[in-house]
Amino acid sequence: MPRFSVIVPAYQVQAYLPECLDSVLSQSYPDLELIAVDDCSPDACGTIIDEYAARDARVKALHLPENQGLGGARNAGMAQARGDYLLFLDSDDTLTPDALRAIADRIKETGDPDVLVYDYARTFWTGRAERNKVALQLTEQGPAPFRLEDRPGLLRVLMVAWNKAYRREFVEENGFAFPPGYYEDTPWTYPALMTAGSIATLDRVCVHYRQRRQGSILGTRSRRHFDIFDQYDRVFAFIEERPELARWRPVLFRRMVDHFTTVFTRRDRLPKGSRAEFLRTARAHYRRYRAKGAPVPLRTRLRHALVHYGLHRTYGALQLAMSARRRALKAGVKSVRGLRSALLQLHYRVQLRLPLRADRAVFAAYWNRGHGCNPGALEEAFRTHAPHIRTAWIARPEHHHTIPPGPRRLRPGTFGYWTALARSKYLVNNVNFDRRLRKRPGQVFVQTQHGTPLKHMGLDLQEHPAAAAGMDFEELLRGVDKWDYVLSANRHTTLTWERVYPGGYRTLEYGYPRNDVFQQATSADVTRIRESLGVPEGSVALLYAPTHRDYRRTQRPALDLDRIVRRLGPRFVILARAHYWHGGPLAASEHGGRVIDVSGHPSVESLCLAADALVTDYSSIMFDYANLDRPIVVHTEDWDAYHAARGTYFDLRSTPPGAVARTEDELIDIFATGHWRGSRSAQLRAAFRERFCRYDDGRAAERVVRHVVLGEPAGLPEFIPLEQRHPVPSAAAGLAHPPLATVPQPSGHLPVTESR
Repeated sequence: MPRFSVIVPAYQVQAYLPECLDSVLSQSYPDLELIAVDDCSPDACGTIIDEYAARDARVKALHLPENQGLGGARNAGMAQARGDYLLFLDSDDTLTPDALRAIADRIKETGDPDVLVYDYARTFWTGRAERNKVALQLTEQGPAPFRLEDRPGLLRVLMVAWNKAYRREFVEENGFAFPPGYYEDTPWTYPALMTAGSIATLDRVCVHYRQRRQGSILGTRSRRHFDIFDQYDRVFAFIEERPELARWRPVLFRRMVDHFTTVFTRRDRLPKGSRAEFLRTARAHYRRYRAKGAPVPLRTRLRHALVHYGLHRTYGALQLAMSARRRALKAGVKSVRGLRSALLQLHYRVQLRLPLRADRAVFAAYWNRGHGCNPGALEEAFRTHAPHIRTAWIARPEHHHTIPPGPRRLRPGTFGYWTALARSKYLVNNVNFDRRLRKRPGQVFVQTQHGTPLKHMGLDLQEHPAAAAGMDFEELLRGVDKWDYVLSANRHTTLTWERVYPGGYRTLEYGYPRNDVFQQATSADVTRIRESLGVPEGSVALLYAPTHRDYRRTQRPALDLDRIVRRLGPRFVILARAHYWHGGPLAASEHGGRVIDVSGHPSVESLCLAADALVTDYSSIMFDYANLDRPIVVHTEDWDAYHAARGTYFDLRSTPPGAVARTEDELIDIFATGHWRGSRSAQLRAAFRERFCRYDDGRAAERVVRHVVLGEPAGLPEFIPLEQRHPVPSAAAGLAHPPLATVPQPSGHLPVTESR
C-alpha cells in the first residue's frame, strides 16, 4: 500500500500535463501512486497519460467514458486510490521539489492527522511567483495536531482541495465526495476541516498554482457560476445534519457572502443580463442562512450590504463614482508629482552654484536599502578618524532603523537629499548614485564596490545579454567617469575592476572596510549576536547564503533546508539569508525553529560572526567569510547553467574555499562525516585565503580615511600577514566536543568533489 495517492484529473490541458506528471514522479519520496484521470478530454491528454503509465508502474491511467467535470473525475480517482493519504493536484499545477518528502515527514511528526494543510505559491505566465498571502496561518509553532476550533484562522487559507493531504480512511468513513458543477471544492473542504478530529499544518510551499495568461475556467463567462448557490446549500445541509457543527454557521455565513460578492464583482464571470438575477439569488441565500453572532468587518460591510439589500443599481452607481474619484485623484497626484519634481531639480541646480562644504560626506549602499556594507564601515571610520567631517546617510524610510546614531538621515528624492549630493565634498557608495548626479570639481567619489567578483561584471556582461537584462553600458561608463577611488580587497579584484569598469579613477588595494569587524570582534560579540538570532547554545550554526540566478525567472531555493536540518539532527541550525534580489525569505520562521530566516537582518557581517560554517553557491560572501578562517562548503549543483548564463572568472570547483557538494545529499554527507571541518577542507581554505584575503587585516577603513580625507597616503598602517592574524573563533570552536550530525554515515566512497 503506497503512502500517497496523488489524483490528477485532466481535461484540455495537454500543454501543461507532462510538467504536472513529471513533478509528481520526480519526487524524492517515491512511495506513491499517481492516478491520472482522463476526463474524456478531446485533446491528447489521454494519450499522454497512457505514455506515462507505460513508462512508470506507479501511474494508473483512468479513462472516463464521458466528461464528468473536475469533481466527478476526482471521485473516479478516489475510487481507485489505495494510499494512506489522498492528494489532489490540478493538471496545470505542479508539486515543488521534495514536497512529498516534507509532507510525509510532517505527517509522521504529527501522528498521522486526518488533514494536513500545506502552502502554495501562485506562478504567473511571466515567471513571477507569489506566495500565499496568509501563509502565517500555516505556522508549525504550537501544539499539533489540533482541531479547527483551536486554529479557526485556517479558514482564511484558500478553500481548495489541492493544498491539503487527507487520510483516506477519514474520507471514506465520512463519505466525502465532490459534487458536480463549478466551485466543487467548497462543499468538500469546509466539511473536511470541520469534521477532522486532527489537523496539522506544514509551513512550506508544496504546490505551484499556475495562473494562466488566459485565466482559469472560473474566469470564463457562464451561467455555471450560479452553481455556487447549490454548493453552499450543500455546506449548510451538512451542518444541519450535524448539530455539533452549528457553531460554524456564523463563520460560514460570512465566508459565503464574501464568496458571492467576489463572483458578482468580477467582470469576467457572469453573462450579460444575469447580474441582477445573481444578486437576487444571493439575497435569498443571505436571508436563508443568516446567523446571529456573525459580525461583519468594517472593510467588507459595503459588500455585505450589497447582498443583503440587493443593491444592484446602487452598487453600480457607487462603483462609477468611486472609479471617477480614483481617476481624479490619480490625475491630481500626477500633476503634484510633476510640479514637485521640477521644483526639486530647480533646487538642485541652485545648490550646485553654492560653495562645496569640505566638512560634509554623504553615504549610501545597495540602492538606498540601509546602513551597511563597505560604505557603512567607512561612515563609522569617518566619525572615528576624521570627526570634523559631518556625515549623512541616504536610505528609504523603511530602512532608517538600520542607521546608527551619528549620521544625518536623508530620504531619497527630498530637498535635503539633493542638497547633500550637490554640496558634500565626499560621496561614498557601493553602487552609483542617482544618474542625474552632476559631480562637481572638488567632489570626491569613493566607489567601494560590494564584493570580490566571481561572476562577470561591468562590460563583460555584453557577452551575456540575458544576465545584463537591458543594461545601458554607455550610462554605466558615464557613472564610472564620476569615480575618483575604487576599493579592492585583492589583486584579482583590482585587475577585474580596471578592465570591466575602465576609467580615470585610482584603485586602493586596502581591503574591504566591511571585513574589518572580523579581526576586531570578540567572543562576547559572537555570543551576543547568536543570542539575538535565537541560536541555541551548544549548536552548530550554518549560514546559508545563495546568490541570484540570472537564468531563472523565479528565484526558488536550491536546497530543502527543512530536510537538511532534519537529516543532520537537533544540534544543527541553519541561518537562511536570501539574496536581496530574491524577493522573499528562504525560510518561514524567525525564532524557535532550526531554520531561521535572517534575510531581513541589517548586517550580513554579524551573521557571518554568528555562523560556525558558511554554505553558499557562487555568492561573493565566500571571499569575505574566508577572512574568519572558518569552514566553507560550496554547493555547485547548477554550475554549468550558472556559468553559461552569467559567466565566471575562474572555475570555483577547481579552486574552492572548502568542500564542494554537487547535490543536496552530498552536502548532507559533508556535514555528517565531519568533512566540512577536516584537514583537506582546511588546506583548500588556506590556499583560498592566500589568494583573496591578503589585504583584509582589520584596518581597511582606517587606510581609506587616512588616504582620502586626511591626505596621509605615505603613513598608512602596514598589512598584517595572514599567519599573524587572529580572527574571532566560532562558537562551535570553543566546544570541548563539537556536535556531530545524527544522520547515518554513508558507506563506500564519499561523493564529494575535492581539488587534487
